[in-house]
Amino acid sequence: MAAAAATRRPLKDSHLHTIPVKGGHGSQSNSPKASDALPLPLYLTNAFFFSLFFSVVYYLLIRWREKIRNSTPLHIVTFSEISAILLFFASFIYLLGFFGIGFVQSLIIPRSAHDEILDDDEIGDDFDQLMLKEDSRAAPCAAAPPPDACKVPSPKSTNKIVDNQVLPPPPAPLSSEEDEEIVKSVVEGKIPSYALESKLGDCLRAAAIRREALQRTTGKSLSGLPLEGFDYAAILGQCCEMPVGYIQIPVGIAGPLLLDGAEFSVPMATTEGCLVASTNRGCKAILASGGATSVVLRDAMTRAPVVRFQTAKRAAELKFFLEDPLNFETLSLVFNSSSRFGRLQSISCAVAGKNLYIRFACSTGDAMGMNMVSKGVQNVLDFLSKEFPDMDVIGISGNYCSDKKAAAVNWIEGRGKSVVCEAIITEEIVKKVLKTDVASLVELNMLKNLTGSALAGALGGFNAHASNIVSAVYLATGQDPAQNVESSHCITMMEAINDGKDLHVSVTMPSIEVGTVGGGTQLASQSACLNLLGVKGASKEVPGSNSRLLATIVAGAVLAGELSLMSAIAAGQLVNSHMKYNRSTKDVSKLST
Repeated sequence: MAAAAATRRPLKDSHLHTIPVKGGHGSQSNSPKASDALPLPLYLTNAFFFSLFFSVVYYLLIRWREKIRNSTPLHIVTFSEISAILLFFASFIYLLGFFGIGFVQSLIIPRSAHDEILDDDEIGDDFDQLMLKEDSRAAPCAAAPPPDACKVPSPKSTNKIVDNQVLPPPPAPLSSEEDEEIVKSVVEGKIPSYALESKLGDCLRAAAIRREALQRTTGKSLSGLPLEGFDYAAILGQCCEMPVGYIQIPVGIAGPLLLDGAEFSVPMATTEGCLVASTNRGCKAILASGGATSVVLRDAMTRAPVVRFQTAKRAAELKFFLEDPLNFETLSLVFNSSSRFGRLQSISCAVAGKNLYIRFACSTGDAMGMNMVSKGVQNVLDFLSKEFPDMDVIGISGNYCSDKKAAAVNWIEGRGKSVVCEAIITEEIVKKVLKTDVASLVELNMLKNLTGSALAGALGGFNAHASNIVSAVYLATGQDPAQNVESSHCITMMEAINDGKDLHVSVTMPSIEVGTVGGGTQLASQSACLNLLGVKGASKEVPGSNSRLLATIVAGAVLAGELSLMSAIAAGQLVNSHMKYNRSTKDVSKLST
């Protein structure tokens, strides 16, 4: 580490300056200061303007009191009063500039959630000294600086091979001595890593410093993890905390998918070879057979708080109150007041002893809607606490929702968008494109997707690989990848029709949870993929139509993926396909450098 530090050289950075630190490192005692231009020492200058300010204020108050007593108009002023007013403004501007800039900036520049709980005493004197200049920045972090103004280059690989072992490269050079001191303070625990963005005002620089501190703390290299080329300001406060880089996932295109009379090029972000190619083949079969059709059966996001009473009887009384149709209108008004788009659709309850689980379902426009429904639920709970003062709210989520978990309630009742998608594949296409026959597909589907899944005790997993397609589309379009759990609930059905010549195939997916606004959909790459599908942002004509269309596209892509994989298995091509597309002898880590 000592040798590496000795070879570290600072890079050019026009907006960074070194500041004095303990021990004299990076000292600037000989540099000119702003206070050097003052004719008097700084403390005497401050005392002069303090005295001047309060003196003219006292004089003006005395003069105005006399005018009021003598009924003299206040707008008639003498030369001495004009001079006093000018001196008042001059002293006020000086004092504001000297003492008030930090306060004014705190009103203009928003503080992060982490910074709100930060204790200044916890940071220490070293922190204040290191951040002195950066705290006076005029622009918030969200105003991304020009790339060349704050460039901290991603370290290039300098791996060395000794005795067939790859040694990690030396730490990356920092952009200034000031950054070096901040890194040391982070490593020593003097500066919280999470506070770097709010204190530096530069998200890229904060990520670079955090990354270097992490490498020194762990002794592990992050040379293969990209740093530059990403807008860290875009994720501040909404997508990811304490970033040190970003992951590269290739995006492939399957399609065109002919769905409901329109063609879609489906973006899929994945590292699994053969997945995009297989889905693309399914899209080709659907297109050649006239396309697929879809129907959105239901559109409702859910949230289920858990409340507790002293007795099970009281819990049952609240259940009856909530499920009474006469009370639904009142509860809807309370719920709907929290959002322009959230509209309560239904309430269902489940009792467990003296505990009550209340499952609220509501429409959420083009947002996925978890935050929206949570706000509405909180409104209703506040209302109910007045009607049932003995109700104890244990948690706003009691897992009866159920979010990011395989649950029968989602499989049966649905969550998010419930979609069914179907297509009829002609006998000719089954043979020419899918390289199998209708009878083999029908038999395989019954024994694999239905019987095999039942023997395995599957919950919503009556399909070949719906999760593959859902995950890939979710990553590409900025959805919550953890919601792949319930969003992949799917039952695939195949049936021979037209005297056994053609194939009817369908997928039924009761809980596709997607949105086209909020969260990761706002990032540039994911937004571009949504734009490719024609569902970027909120629909101005019909609120919620973009997210519903995205849900049908997901179901259509799953239909294509199911059709192709099942055909590959039926034709005995699965192993050969994966050996061809899903294996590589290349060292990807070397290619990335």
